[in-house]
Amino acid sequence: MNKSKWISLAATFFGAGLSPKMPGTIGTLAAIPVWCLFFLTGPYVYMVLTFLLVIFAIFISDAYEKDQPTHDRPEIVIDEVVGFLITMTWLPFSLKHLVLGFFLFRVLDIWKPFPISYLNDKVKGGFGVVIDDVAAGLVANVVLQFLTQSGYI
Repeated sequence: MNKSKWISLAATFFGAGLSPKMPGTIGTLAAIPVWCLFFLTGPYVYMVLTFLLVIFAIFISDAYEKDQPTHDRPEIVIDEVVGFLITMTWLPFSLKHLVLGFFLFRVLDIWKPFPISYLNDKVKGGFGVVIDDVAAGLVANVVLQFLTQSGYI
């Protein structure tokens, strides 16, 4: 397999982003097994692995974009993977947190309220592909942490 195929495989998260419908949602679904594996490592290793994956996603997205004519192509879903992992950081391992985290992250990633929309529009390259999903994941995580600590979930 040549370098371009490896970059495509990573950017599309093993082809999840090649789905003809809702590639971002499919990419986020594909992140759930990664979340399960990362959760087993404990919170500190989870954070380190997620941080390393963010850096990897930036480089892979940048490399993928160099071969493509448009910014943030829909088949790039490694950014959804890292955004979802950030959403789920330091949350309990439960079905309700998984479902709420999934939907809240997807709503924020699709709706893109300020400042997520600003980052999506103004930041280019691989960093630009990933940073809006990182921001959506951070916002979703703060909301879920608040709801969890307040006893609502």
